[in-house]
Amino acid sequence: MSKVTVVGAGAVGATCANVIATREVASEVVLIDIKEGLSEGKMLDMYQTSTLMDFDTTLTGATNDYSKTANSDVVVITSGIPRKPGMTREELIGTNAKIMRSVIDQVVKYSPNAIVIVVANPMDTLTYLVHKTSGLPKNHIIGMGGALDSSRFKCYLAKATGANINNVDGMVIGGHGDTTMIPLLSKASINGVPVSQFASKEVLEDAVQKTMVGGATLTKLIGTSAWYAPGAAVSMMVESILHDQKKLIPCSCLLDGEYGQKDLCIGVPAVIGREGIEKIVEVELTKEEAEKFAASAAAVHKTNDVLREAAGL
Repeated sequence: MSKVTVVGAGAVGATCANVIATREVASEVVLIDIKEGLSEGKMLDMYQTSTLMDFDTTLTGATNDYSKTANSDVVVITSGIPRKPGMTREELIGTNAKIMRSVIDQVVKYSPNAIVIVVANPMDTLTYLVHKTSGLPKNHIIGMGGALDSSRFKCYLAKATGANINNVDGMVIGGHGDTTMIPLLSKASINGVPVSQFASKEVLEDAVQKTMVGGATLTKLIGTSAWYAPGAAVSMMVESILHDQKKLIPCSCLLDGEYGQKDLCIGVPAVIGREGIEKIVEVELTKEEAEKFAASAAAVHKTNDVLREAAGL
């Protein structure tokens, strides 16, 4: 038996809960939200699809009643205000930091052994906030961003090369921001063959640039943050944890000397299994990639400084 709680019944949270339920990743999924009736309604709607989609996951909706989340194995935190067109992730920090602190207090109270996945933005900095305020083990706190950014990178590489998207491998590290993420073109491949054999440097660089503004592009088109790919990215991480798949997933981890950084949550590849972050993997970067990573780390440190002032850390 396994239990997953998703905090926040907005588009991302509800999609995440739906994917976990329909794929039967967990035995029970709890969706919780502060808005009266929202999570209950969405879970009832999902339950009514169970016979149509052949799943029997137990579904629970709750309005701000964290007692129903007790003893969760994994808690996904999506709650917070979403980005609007023209808004940076960093501009969300004041409001979303307050929301995160109130949520994490309840999460730890009812599920002290849970692994927490942070989705709310600014993701790296809010992951850092959870480290500083929750008392949870270091390996039990994970930020989602790199998993999503890497899926977008693979999407644009598939479009650029004409390859089957399921044959494309690509990784994005660094901060989860339009100017701080680093798509690793040097590591990208199609079934092990470097992507440079399938498209010109100019075409591949265009795929990199489209990846970096992938979230902003969708926000401009939709009018708010995306939800299908973020929800699926979280579900993939939850599945790797609960099923002990030990997938290598780029995600926001607290570094302690890795990649030359300390006291910083930022996207790096990590083995994700039943114990959460089981190993941070240091990949060899080109000189240019290493310089970009250092600049990305500096930018995230700067956002953390804003957090310290806003949250009184």
